[in-house]
Amino acid sequence: MHRIPLVLTFLAALLLCGAAPAPADDGGLSIGHVEPGKDGTIKVLVSVPSGATVSPDDLTVSIGSTALKTTAKPAGSAGEEIRRTTVIAFDTSRSMNQQGRIEAARAAASTFLKTVPDDVYVGIVTFDATVETALAPSRDRAAAQKVVDNLKLATRTRLNDGVIEAVKQAGTEGQRRLLVLSDGKDTSKTPESDVTAAIRDAGLNVDVVVLDQSGESLKPLKAMSDAGEGTVISADAESLNAAFSQEAAALARQVLVTATLPEGDSREEATVSVTASIDGTTQKASTYTVIREPGTWTSPLDASIDEPIRISRAVMLGGLVAIGLGLLLLFSGLLVSPRPVAATAEDRISAYAAGGAGPTAQAMSSHRSDNGPALHQAKDAAAKMLHRNRGLEQKISQRLEAAGSAFKPSEWLLLHGALVLLGGLAGLVFGGNLIVMVLGLVAGYLLPRLWLRRKQRRRIKAFNRGLADTLQLMSGSLSAGLSLAQSVDTVVREGTEPIAGEFKRVLIETRLGVTLEEAMDGVAARMSSKDFEWVVMAIRIQREVGGNLSELLNNVAATLRERDYLRRQVATMSAEGKLSGYILGGLPPGMLLYMLAVRRDYVMPLFTEPMGWAMLAIAAMLLGTGAFLMSRMVKVEV
Repeated sequence: MHRIPLVLTFLAALLLCGAAPAPADDGGLSIGHVEPGKDGTIKVLVSVPSGATVSPDDLTVSIGSTALKTTAKPAGSAGEEIRRTTVIAFDTSRSMNQQGRIEAARAAASTFLKTVPDDVYVGIVTFDATVETALAPSRDRAAAQKVVDNLKLATRTRLNDGVIEAVKQAGTEGQRRLLVLSDGKDTSKTPESDVTAAIRDAGLNVDVVVLDQSGESLKPLKAMSDAGEGTVISADAESLNAAFSQEAAALARQVLVTATLPEGDSREEATVSVTASIDGTTQKASTYTVIREPGTWTSPLDASIDEPIRISRAVMLGGLVAIGLGLLLLFSGLLVSPRPVAATAEDRISAYAAGGAGPTAQAMSSHRSDNGPALHQAKDAAAKMLHRNRGLEQKISQRLEAAGSAFKPSEWLLLHGALVLLGGLAGLVFGGNLIVMVLGLVAGYLLPRLWLRRKQRRRIKAFNRGLADTLQLMSGSLSAGLSLAQSVDTVVREGTEPIAGEFKRVLIETRLGVTLEEAMDGVAARMSSKDFEWVVMAIRIQREVGGNLSELLNNVAATLRERDYLRRQVATMSAEGKLSGYILGGLPPGMLLYMLAVRRDYVMPLFTEPMGWAMLAIAAMLLGTGAFLMSRMVKVEV
């Protein structure tokens, strides 16, 4: 009964799991990190404002309006209950040698190492012409001090690459902070979007210490701090020590609060609030975060189960895809269920004469009952919609008839709509964003149309290819003394598809009162065949002025063979140009798909930035123009 909300909650938890909660304002009480425990508790790292005195007993934690049972202690005395990691990204370019900046940086880093709590893991990454992990996150302060004392300067400033490497070194566990020190502009080829995306994906806090910079040079560094929900600290060589001391003091002031979750509460995300009395005023900080690992809550009714059932994201997505494919197969099976044998014109006439009780009426009634009332109602609704739009119904009917499809227009409309929805669902499930969903909708709309058009073209080509032999067969029948209608019947009995099927329809229409020439004109219109139009014109002229129809059909057959030979020769000579057009037209989108698969972050600005949208629009316009010109160059009318 509550499965749908639970599924939605589970998906949301998967998306939110591991993300750092948003901190409060820097000037007051803030939540640095929330980590769900396995014993029905949550651990909250609370940052206390500078200069404030807060007793751990005065901190209260609540979820919504429910106050939780809590215990609190300074984070430094909590051991490693929650891992705290700080990575320093050092700018070691030659510009740091000016105005004593490198000496001030070494002194500030030394002060930071001396004052930072012992349980905090400290890592050091340097960047200049190269990016180097000088020290992986460690609690060995002597090793860190040695790295700081031995910092060497080099040319260039690969700031973006250095920050990305520092993000990797910060890991994925506990509270992670990144402290960037730089005095120059990035000189690498890595775009700024890659850096901000890496910071957001990692969900860590980023503070940037800027030396002697202002104006436009601050914008990239400000983007990094905004992505990491941190601050930009402008300093010089003299105030650098105070900036690093402030970062260390902020870690030393943190309090670890352990709160017990309410019994019977199965939520996996909630708003966690921390309240404390500071300097006579009550301050409150809140964040919406994960409070329980997905699948870890066990209902009291299932207390006998040793371990909860865990369902991975891949299994859930696979289940959704399987359900969608199953529904599509079921829907397609209902639409293409075995049809009754088509009744002849005589059967239909007798059915109408007998009041609708003939074989056709019985077959239609049986077919309706087999399809089921729900599908029958859907078909009726689609048919009524098409009846209100005769032009659309006629177009769909002509395409289906030309392709030799057994679908009715209403059935094709329903199936086409189902494929469009399935394409959008597949794009949303596998892509996870709006752009891929729209691409799935477009694919669901275009692919059935392309399939039907391809089937139509193949049928028309087969019709034109066998037309000369058919005229030869009709000429032989006429020479043997048969009438034109009898020679058409001979083609129906001895010919091949699709000509035999179309000529069978000609015979049925003539028996219902349509003239032979008009019935053949209908074949030429359905098959879009200029060759057959000439055949019908020749037959009509022969009927008006007289002459030897057998000899006329032989001459027309010879002409059609020559045209077919010339058509194949032109196709052979233009094959190289067509292949070149396919390769040149498919190479840019194919390369884009390849880059999306192997370097997604590199090409994503094309889809997320206005400049990228403009570039895609211009590229599509140029590519379309080139494809059109090449198609005109290799197209030869025969």
